[in-house]
Amino acid sequence: MSDQAENKDMGIKHDELEDSQAEPTIGGAELPLETEASRAPDAVIEPEPAGKSGKRRRIFIITAIAVLILSVSGLAYWIYARQFESTDDAFVDGDITQVSPRVAAYVKQVLVNGNQFVHKGDLLVELKPEDLEVRLEQAKAQLQTAQGQYAQAVANTTLTRQSTSATQLQAKYNVQTATGNVQQTRAGADAKRTQISQAQSALNTAQATLAQTKAQVAQPEADVRLAQVEYDRRRVLFDHGDISRQSLDQALNALQNARSRLDAAHRQVDAAASRVDEARANVNTAQENYRQSVAQVNVTESQVGESQGRLAEANTAPQRIDVSQSQVESSKASVAAAEAAVHQAELELSYTKIYAPEDGYVTRKTVEEGQLVQVGTPLMAISQSDEIWVVANFKETQLEHMQPGQHVDVKIDAFPNESFKGHVESFQAGTGSRFSLLPAENATGNFVKVVQRLPVKIVFDEPQDRLKRLFPGMSAEPTVKVL
Repeated sequence: MSDQAENKDMGIKHDELEDSQAEPTIGGAELPLETEASRAPDAVIEPEPAGKSGKRRRIFIITAIAVLILSVSGLAYWIYARQFESTDDAFVDGDITQVSPRVAAYVKQVLVNGNQFVHKGDLLVELKPEDLEVRLEQAKAQLQTAQGQYAQAVANTTLTRQSTSATQLQAKYNVQTATGNVQQTRAGADAKRTQISQAQSALNTAQATLAQTKAQVAQPEADVRLAQVEYDRRRVLFDHGDISRQSLDQALNALQNARSRLDAAHRQVDAAASRVDEARANVNTAQENYRQSVAQVNVTESQVGESQGRLAEANTAPQRIDVSQSQVESSKASVAAAEAAVHQAELELSYTKIYAPEDGYVTRKTVEEGQLVQVGTPLMAISQSDEIWVVANFKETQLEHMQPGQHVDVKIDAFPNESFKGHVESFQAGTGSRFSLLPAENATGNFVKVVQRLPVKIVFDEPQDRLKRLFPGMSAEPTVKVL
């Protein structure tokens, strides 16, 4: 169609050209015709090529098709890409357990090296137990002392019950003696019999006191051993020139004082033993008095008023028994406290061996043999290998369609040619800036809106053997399929 139009136009132009070559006239007069030589070169009109217009048309069609293909491809890519959300602000994370001592002591032995794999319950560090063993001995000595005091309190309570009961009985019998010589004789005999019981109770008390005094010897003995250990330790340090003579003399003085206290304790034991002998003699005397009272038949009537006064005094026996019983309860509580102290000392002694809390790799080891460690001092960390996850900090604008359970492809920078499968487990209940050390306070100045990031926890769905090469802190790039 266009070729025919072009031919028609060329025909019209050819006719016009022939008309222009006719003889011109001016006012009816004919003018001479132009010669070929007199014609201007630009007066010649060449016909336009027929293929040029078709070429432009083909270029236009190709361009339109290319634009259409690119538009369809871009739309398809946009529809596909909007199904995924990705970020490079992500890293591998895992449980890291700090290992710290629970007692202060010198390190005796370190049994692991850095980056070594350990199992739960493996012995990591052993501390020197000498000081804690001395504390345990002291606690045991205090327990023995408390037990001796408890035994003494029980004996005193028994003695009080017996003595008060005997006094009441004696007073009643003394009152009754006023009514008759027979009753008076019997009451006197019974009173002497109760005195024998009192003397026997006093003997029991003296024996309990002797046992308590012997138990108290354990504390000075422990002090002597502790002072001897301290003196020997300072003696070694003094021989090496690490401490002064004054420090060594102080340790020697402390040792001598401890020995003096031990000698005093032994003397108290001897004194208590002599009191036991005296109480035994009193029992014999009470028995002899009882035999003499049996021989006495007549008792004067003037003792009636005295016997009544003694009876009134004996009636206060319940109050004295309550006081003795309260001392028993107090001593019993002291025994319980001493037992707890022994248990605590045993626990602290067991803390000298530090074991691995979980399976994992030893990292950040800072402990060495001979080092003095305090309670809570970080010795090393155990990076657990049985559970690894990814923390991805997505922009808040990427979370519209993201939900727990969605599939995730994770790329690890250390292994660029591998892909790890996982799923979204949970979202942190707050953005990273909100939990930072110095959170932003937008109300204090000019406000500039900044897109926040929310940490998202991604759990791997891979076998445990495949995850052993991943360690906390590695960079990751997760891609979540949100649609």
